[in-house]
Amino acid sequence: MGVLEMRRVSRTYGQGASQVHALYEIDLTVRTGEMVAVMGPSGSGKSTLLTIAGTLEEATSGEVRIAGQDVSAMSRNAKARLRRRSIGYVFQDYNLLPGLTAAENVALPLELDGISARRARAAALRALDELGLADRSGHFPDQLSGGERQRVALARAIVGEHQLLLADEPSGALDSANGESVMRLIQNACKRGMAAVVVTHDAQLALWADRVVAIKDGQIAAQPIGALR
Repeated sequence: MGVLEMRRVSRTYGQGASQVHALYEIDLTVRTGEMVAVMGPSGSGKSTLLTIAGTLEEATSGEVRIAGQDVSAMSRNAKARLRRRSIGYVFQDYNLLPGLTAAENVALPLELDGISARRARAAALRALDELGLADRSGHFPDQLSGGERQRVALARAIVGEHQLLLADEPSGALDSANGESVMRLIQNACKRGMAAVVVTHDAQLALWADRVVAIKDGQIAAQPIGALR
């Protein structure tokens, strides 16, 4: 059984002549300890796959299971609890709260899940230190560079006991050295038992993954990765 299981998942927008198939009968399983890189051209459906995998969007058809749970059978509140407790996200736009420091942003999901503020802060500081941000923990997002904000978002995603990490271009705002450090941290999280799906345009960074899935026109593609770039 995988941490993430997608079976014949499709997502369409619009109707009639204006209908667009963002995803078409996607099959994907990601197991505990596995990192899967998703590659493909812009508009191929990579981000839609992540939002559906993370229960932020519903599939038009097909089945999505996270840790064995069928998300289509869950209430809105149950999905919110699942996201908070089991899924870590790294978005392209970071989604950090501007009124909280880096440490507070990382600690917040833990506190919302009932962990004491002291323990949550200690865990947040450890995660930030792993990413070389210990000296920036007291800074607010607008005092950080784009690369630093991206690393704070990653620290928030891996802290705690999340089972699944979903990352949309986690190295997009980073130079090559910091990009590799981010992928190394994701790899280490997988070695501790996390499963990860990482969308990336960088074939070199995709080499950190256990396997690469190519998407083209909303479908798993058979072409070599080089043909999709």
